[in-house]
Amino acid sequence: MRIPRSYGRGLAVLGLLLPAAVALTAGTPAAARQSTSDLVWDRLADCESDGDWQADTGNGYYGGLQIWPPTWREAGGLRYADRPDHAGRRQQITVGEEILRLQGWQAWGGCAREIGML
Repeated sequence: MRIPRSYGRGLAVLGLLLPAAVALTAGTPAAARQSTSDLVWDRLADCESDGDWQADTGNGYYGGLQIWPPTWREAGGLRYADRPDHAGRRQQITVGEEILRLQGWQAWGGCAREIGML
């Protein structure tokens, strides 16, 4: 199979850039290196709360990501609202990114496993 010339050049450039990208991120936890896509957060919320970002089911966890109030506070959520279900989707995701940085996907154990993040 013949590889188009432009494709080959792209691979050469990637070959030059990839080692630099790896060097820049070496030793940094994956969760801290980049933000997680909204699609992943929406899939997690679908599992945790049926996608209801204002969920208050009485189980002690709140919002779309079913965050425990002490965890919400520790991750800086009080800058947005007193509880996750009182914050907007984007705010819950922002706090979720911090929880992910601090605790990893284990913070959402079963659902993180179900959506393939563990």
